[in-house]
Amino acid sequence: MKGVAVALGDIGGRKAAALIRDGRIDDFLIDGDAPAPGTVFRGICDRPMKGAGGLFLRLADGQRGYLRQAKGLKPGQAVLVQVTAHAEPGKAMPVTPKVIFKSRYAIVTPGAPGLNLSRRIREEDQRERLKEVAQSADLPEDFGLIIRSQAADAESEEIAADIAAVAKAAAEVMADEGTNPDCLLDAPDAHARAWIDWPRPDAPPAGFAELGVDELLDGMRGTQVALGGATAHIEPTRALVAVDVNTGADTSPAAGLKANIALARDLPRQLRCRGLGGQLTLDLAPMARKDRRQFETVLKAAFRADPVETVLAGWTPLGHFELQRKRERLPVADLI
Repeated sequence: MKGVAVALGDIGGRKAAALIRDGRIDDFLIDGDAPAPGTVFRGICDRPMKGAGGLFLRLADGQRGYLRQAKGLKPGQAVLVQVTAHAEPGKAMPVTPKVIFKSRYAIVTPGAPGLNLSRRIREEDQRERLKEVAQSADLPEDFGLIIRSQAADAESEEIAADIAAVAKAAAEVMADEGTNPDCLLDAPDAHARAWIDWPRPDAPPAGFAELGVDELLDGMRGTQVALGGATAHIEPTRALVAVDVNTGADTSPAAGLKANIALARDLPRQLRCRGLGGQLTLDLAPMARKDRRQFETVLKAAFRADPVETVLAGWTPLGHFELQRKRERLPVADLI
């Protein structure tokens, strides 16, 4: 099946969405139980973390958040915060006071006025058209607006309606004056996130059964990943995600480099679809030290197009390669 397709369905009562490119899953979203990144809370400042400059917050339903930079905040003070990532087991949710509101075509930024367009929109006539649409939007003076790249292919009326809707939601949340812990805005569910972040499919979204999503997901349920003749194992542990690369039956001098490059090209997709983040350690197949630069070049190019923030930390003394990836998603294996 060639082209781009989107499947919407549910697994075990959880909303889920699959992005399919040329017959294989390119991205996968599924709802979890904990508040997802993007959730907006009214939090109450609680216990400061001495020496770290951070502060714990009391959130709705007995939940707790952790704010890294809490300068000027006092215990008992109410503050609007947004969840930035999923919490590690047993830890408070990481939150930020810089709340943003994201839709398919625009991002509204309260407290950061100004107009910006995505750098991916390069055609000058498109940029001028989108500037006109953005400047006609009715936003409060201290609100900023970012036009996303997907707006380039949309009609002006559709973009204007999208901006108006997200601006209205932002204004209602930012006008809050409550004093008790509360959830003011839930993060979008899997179906809404698919509409917000994924490209427009070649046909209207279909169901899981129609596009055979369950069968396509089989390759994501286990740890093994096929890399042509080579293989890799992606295994989450409590501390980190370990990735082991093996050359298989190939015994040629370039076998290690070929296997490692195959992993580099597919690793962002594997991590997206598996919902994995945090610290990652790659135990690569043996290759010459001179080949490390080529591997890094391929890895950087692969992650450049990945929507989840990932830092390539580099090589360890033992020859492993380490990465740090934002926990924007929950491990899919735990949910399905």
